[in-house]
Amino acid sequence: MKATEPLVVGLGARVARDEVPQLCEQMAAGLRATGATEVVCDAGALDVADLAAVEALARMRLTARRAGAVMRIRDPGRRLTGLLALVGLGELLGEVEEREPPLGVEEAVEPTDPAL
Repeated sequence: MKATEPLVVGLGARVARDEVPQLCEQMAAGLRATGATEVVCDAGALDVADLAAVEALARMRLTARRAGAVMRIRDPGRRLTGLLALVGLGELLGEVEEREPPLGVEEAVEPTDPAL
């Protein structure tokens, strides 16, 4: 693997809290071995999105930052996305692209809408 390629780390179907230190150490070792400056954490296989998974992602991001790398998450499910936002870690998902509304669609104001 070249240093310009990201290090890809996959999460399993469930992350247990006692696995978090090992995940972080494996990622740090991979960063040292490859010289990568970016980590892609693939969450596509994660079936149980709970606070243990959120803790793992937060600690993995911290580990990546300490190693001088950035981390982004690939394929987060809706539940994981919601949990990250709920605990204030939505930035782990990176920047969300805002799309323009479809052509011909206009926003309307209803008379019963409260004033801003």
